[in-house]
Amino acid sequence: MTTVHDTAATTFAGDLSVWPASTAEPRPGDLAVGGVPLAGVADRFGTPVYVLDEAEVRDRCRIYRDAFPDTEILYAAKAFLCRAMIHWMQEEGLGLDVCSAGELELAVTTGFPAERIVLHGNAKSPRDLESALRLGVGRIVIDSPSEIARLAAAVGPHGHQKVMVRVVPGISAGGHEKIRTGTEDRKFGLSISDGYAQHAIARILDQPQLELTGLHCHLGSQIASVKPYLAAVRRIVGLMARLHEQHGLLLPELDLGGGHGIAYRPGEQALDLTTLARKVRTELAEACAAAGLPVPRLIIEPGRAIAGPAGIALYRVLAVKRTGSHTYVAVDGGMSDNPRPALYGVRYAPRLVGRRTSADRAPVTVVGRHCEAGDVLATDVELPADVHPGDLLAVPVAGAYHLSMASGYNLVGRPPVAAVRDGHARLLVRRESLEDIRSRDVGL
Repeated sequence: MTTVHDTAATTFAGDLSVWPASTAEPRPGDLAVGGVPLAGVADRFGTPVYVLDEAEVRDRCRIYRDAFPDTEILYAAKAFLCRAMIHWMQEEGLGLDVCSAGELELAVTTGFPAERIVLHGNAKSPRDLESALRLGVGRIVIDSPSEIARLAAAVGPHGHQKVMVRVVPGISAGGHEKIRTGTEDRKFGLSISDGYAQHAIARILDQPQLELTGLHCHLGSQIASVKPYLAAVRRIVGLMARLHEQHGLLLPELDLGGGHGIAYRPGEQALDLTTLARKVRTELAEACAAAGLPVPRLIIEPGRAIAGPAGIALYRVLAVKRTGSHTYVAVDGGMSDNPRPALYGVRYAPRLVGRRTSADRAPVTVVGRHCEAGDVLATDVELPADVHPGDLLAVPVAGAYHLSMASGYNLVGRPPVAAVRDGHARLLVRRESLEDIRSRDVGL
């Protein structure tokens, strides 16, 4: 007869649904990713450390290429960027979506073709635009009317730059209020409903050095349903039809952005890419046929859905504290290397790795080392009741918006990134040292 304890232990040991496909348990309690034991990665590179499964990243790029064969796929660099990631995207045939001169210049100096890069940003700095024009970026997405004159002046009367316009379709979608961007009450884009988008497009058409290639729309992040994308297609094609009537304009491109939802914990819903591709393609064809328009080339911008599930964050337990009915497990990282739980309540499923235990599972709250009550990495998760200082905790689905959003809070330094593949681990981004921090402080 199976006891409750045995069932819980079996479920805990066997559920790897949100881990990279290469994850294995060569010995009880000792997980390996990409053929590399996670405990060995922690010993070699220290903790906290981000681990990135290269094969998982590449496989996810290929899943997108297979699901969207006639679509331009741009990796959203804001999710996570380093030279190795840029190289992988180039080898896998993806373009890049960048949001700053820093992301753009890192990509181009790594050898990525500038013409396959799209520059975004709701408030582009002069340096952003200067770098984009100097390096020859493929397209610039105009996000506000004030950018039109600035960009036209920077291009010059004899220059040429392809642009798109980010439009707001008035659709609410996304996993949290703070990551929904498709409605009029956000800082992004130009509204379709109030005419701002049409007015901006008319101004762009008066600038001969700016070539309008299409419309752009990004609804938000962590979207698990196909329906918002279909609604966006209908509304944007409606705008395209009005532009054709008013200006005789036939736009060859439609960028639906990204925001494709992934599962952070077992049992959570992720966006079905095959269904998304099929239904968006059908909706776009039918809407264009009804409007008498040619079907534009589709562009999408996945970021989290490529990088997120390929990453793991490793931490050492520093303290275990029982206060009233709560048990707090404090680790050597926290909101400086993962601000997402504090920003918008993301929930993770950390796991003890590196040793075998038969202890019962008990609810705990995993907290960080920082001087903030909100420095919580995971609330009410089950870990072995014998968890103690020195243990190693692994947090899956940590490849996106961790290092890219990391801060210098408490001057602890940002963690390194190690890639694993075929039984080997290598350093991609080194740990930020105390010397790095000191060297930036030049005043006395």
